[in-house]
Amino acid sequence: MGCVELRRSGRALARVVLVPNSVYARGVSCPALQFLILTLAGWLSRQQLAVVEYLLEENRVLREQLEGRRLRLTDAQRRRLAIKGKALGRKALGAFASIVTPDTILRWHRELVARKYDGSKRRGPGRPRTAEAIVELILRMADENPRWGYTRIRGALSNLGYEVGRSTIKRILAEHGVEPAPERGKRTPWRTFLKAHWGAIAAMDFFTVEAVTLTGLVRYFVLIVIDLETRRVEIAGIVHQPEGRWMAQVARNLTDIDAGFLADGYYVIHDRDPLYTAEFLSTLRAAGVTPVRLPAKSPNLNAYAERFVRSIKEECLNRIVPLGESHLRVVVRDYMAHYHEERNHQGLDNELITPSAEVVALTGSIRRRERVGGVLNYYYREAA
Repeated sequence: MGCVELRRSGRALARVVLVPNSVYARGVSCPALQFLILTLAGWLSRQQLAVVEYLLEENRVLREQLEGRRLRLTDAQRRRLAIKGKALGRKALGAFASIVTPDTILRWHRELVARKYDGSKRRGPGRPRTAEAIVELILRMADENPRWGYTRIRGALSNLGYEVGRSTIKRILAEHGVEPAPERGKRTPWRTFLKAHWGAIAAMDFFTVEAVTLTGLVRYFVLIVIDLETRRVEIAGIVHQPEGRWMAQVARNLTDIDAGFLADGYYVIHDRDPLYTAEFLSTLRAAGVTPVRLPAKSPNLNAYAERFVRSIKEECLNRIVPLGESHLRVVVRDYMAHYHEERNHQGLDNELITPSAEVVALTGSIRRRERVGGVLNYYYREAA
C-alpha cells in the first residue's frame, strides 16, 4: 500500500492512499477510487478559485487606495511581472492583469530577453571617424580641382601624409553634395575661370565726390583702375569736368612704358559711361591694352571696382566734408596709403596688399598710426 500527499504552498491539503491490485480482490473496486480522486480534485479546484478571487478583490482594494496616483514600479518589480506574465500568455493576462496592460508586460519581457543577449558593453570601438581637418581638405581639393577623381584625391592626400581609402573619399563627397569628377569636370565655375585670368584683367570705374568750395558744392570725378589679382588700385585722375583731351592724357599715363599701371598689357573691363571716349580707348589699344565694354546695367560684372568704390566712400569720404580739390586729393592719397599698406583684405586671406618690409615686433608698446584725423587707424608694435 502506498500514500501520496497533495500539498499547496507548503501546506498539506489531502492524502490519497494507493491500494495494491491485490486489494481489488478483497472487494474495493477501481471506479470507487476514481470517484474519490475526482471529488478531491474538484474540492482543490474550488479552493484555488476562491484564493484567486480573494487575490483579485484584494488587488481591486489596493488599486482603489492608489486611485489618482501614478504607480511607479522598480526594475525588479517589472522583471518579476514580465516573467510571470509571459507564462500566462496574452489571453490570460487580459483577464487578470490590472496594474498595467498585457502589451506592457509582454514588452517588458521582450526587453528582458534582449538585455540578456545585449553585447554592446563587450563590443570594441568601431572604425574611427575621419578627422574634420581631413574632411575639409578633401572638400577643398574637390572644389579647387573639378577634374580630380577619388583616386587622384587619394594620391594627393598621400603626398601630405594622410592615408584615406577611396571609398571613404567617395562617401565624404557624397555626404556634402559634391558630384563625381566626370560631372564636376564638365562645368568650369566662373570663380575658377576668372582666377585663371586675373593676372591679365584689370577694371576701371568712375565715382563722384561733392566738395565744398567758395562757390558752393562742386562735383569731382575720380577714375580708378584695379588689378583683379593683387587688388592694387591706381587713382588715374581727379577732375571737375572730364573731357576728351584729359581722358586721352589719362590713357597715356596708364600705358606709360616706365611707370604706367597698365604697361604690361591688360584686358580692361569698363561700363558704358560716355566718358570713355573713342580717343581714350584707341590710345589704350595702341599700347597693347584691350578694353572690354560690359553689357548695360550689369554692375555685378564689374564687382571688384564697385566694391572698392563702396569701401573708400563708407570708410573715408562719407565721414568727412572735402574742402575743395586740394583737400580731396590729400584725403584720397591718405586713404590709398592706408588701403595698400594698413588695411587687411578678406579677399586676400585677411592679409595686407603691400605689407611693410620692416620686421614685425612681437614685443614692445602698441602704437596707433592715424590718418585723416583718426578716421583711418592702424595698430602696430613699436620696435624695442
